[in-house]
Amino acid sequence: MATGFNAAEYLLQAGHPDATAVVSPRRSLTYAELAAESRRVAGGLAALGVRPEERVMFCMVDDVELLTGILGAMLAGAVAVPVSTMVTGLELGNVLADSRARVLCVSGEFAEQAVTALGLAPEVTDVLLDRSDATGVPDGVRTHRWSELDGAFRGGRTWADSPALWLYTSGTTGQPKGAMHRHASIRAVCETYARGVLATSAADRFLSVPKLFFAYGLGNSCFFPLGAGGTTLLEPSRPTPALFARRAREEQPSLFFAVPTFYAALLASDVPDDSFASVRYAVSAGEPLPASLFERFRARFGLEILDGIGSTEALHIFLSNQPGAVRPGTTGVAVPGYSLQIRDEAGAVVEAAGQPGELFVAGPSTATGYWARYDATKLVFQGEWLRTGDSYVRNEDGTYSCLGRFGDMLKAGGIWVSPSEVEERLRQHPAVAEVAVVAAPDADGLDKPVACVVPAPGFAVDPDELIEFCREGLAAFKRPRGVVELAELPKTATGKIRRNVIRDQVRDVLRAVAPHP
Repeated sequence: MATGFNAAEYLLQAGHPDATAVVSPRRSLTYAELAAESRRVAGGLAALGVRPEERVMFCMVDDVELLTGILGAMLAGAVAVPVSTMVTGLELGNVLADSRARVLCVSGEFAEQAVTALGLAPEVTDVLLDRSDATGVPDGVRTHRWSELDGAFRGGRTWADSPALWLYTSGTTGQPKGAMHRHASIRAVCETYARGVLATSAADRFLSVPKLFFAYGLGNSCFFPLGAGGTTLLEPSRPTPALFARRAREEQPSLFFAVPTFYAALLASDVPDDSFASVRYAVSAGEPLPASLFERFRARFGLEILDGIGSTEALHIFLSNQPGAVRPGTTGVAVPGYSLQIRDEAGAVVEAAGQPGELFVAGPSTATGYWARYDATKLVFQGEWLRTGDSYVRNEDGTYSCLGRFGDMLKAGGIWVSPSEVEERLRQHPAVAEVAVVAAPDADGLDKPVACVVPAPGFAVDPDELIEFCREGLAAFKRPRGVVELAELPKTATGKIRRNVIRDQVRDVLRAVAPHP
């Protein structure tokens, strides 16, 4: 019989009982109070009939209720399924039905989406409402107030390999899929990235722009602070530069987590330059951090950003720049405990530095597969190796550089072009605030680079000027053949650019314009 292990118990026992575990705008809890509240939730879920390994879905703001809900579900032996709060009712209904969860937990802000979702998920029997009234809930579905959860806590027996958590992919290239994670995976990310790279301790205070509903934010605001006995600083509101600069000045975090888009927003804002003076490490993930953005942020705020890459399937960051050894424009080196390979289109391992290919990772936190997605599981989870879908190159110094999604690489004149390389050049132009380079067919049906640009405030987009700017800084064949101005780049709830949507938007743009020489 396997030795018992429960990730929630592991997290709740890490801190001193009287130490502050969580701070939110509404209230704060010590570790003893957090444990008691999580056990209350676990008992309440059991009283509703939730059994070990059943899914419990959460569509809730980042606050004490969501944190204790995730912990409580795991304590009860159930599977916590936090989902994006930015989804429509239809999207929520699709993942709710896919998960076959019988219990849905909802913050009042998302009650309308929940009602729509319930119409698509007939297996739901109970809805737990946080600060909301039960209006429009279908007949036959019982409603309960979060504050009234009650029941005797009986921990569900779990093992290291028991399912603890499902996280749905953000759906940049298709329908979201539920990545299934073990209890042991949560301990693994605390021991690898959190301790091995960030050297987390009980003295740390964690402030994360990414929310608890996806892997990056869940590690930042739950696993890492609790695993170290530190303090998580939760923020339920929509993130803005002014809000997080104020929280940073008031709460004095030592670790700050964001995505490249938010770091760019901070630079474009008028927040005080000393807003993050208490931070010892800033972390970026979600998409590659451009070297120019790194340099500008360091020059203004006096803080290096540790850029890394993780994934829903790997649970958190497995490749990262290291403190004191940052190489801007790269993703650094493998996090201790993980192994990396670059493979070519035929699946052969690329040994030589400088040769691009698809990145594969092996490590202790990878998911066991996708829920009810047999073909996708076989494609992505290959023995001990996880296929990331990212195109990478290993540099001579041993660091790795991202070239974009493996399927986003394109050829111009028969030569491979990395969208990220062209994007980095365009970001150096003062008229460019954001940019995404994708492929579009020309009049002959050949794919060529097209730059989709969001102009910087006060600037207009001049396609000829930007194309010439690229020609001056890049090999001529890499230049965009067209430039399209967009008010904003379509993104997922986690801030990743939806390149498939952009490709659809610009599919015919090169057919309608004269080609650039």
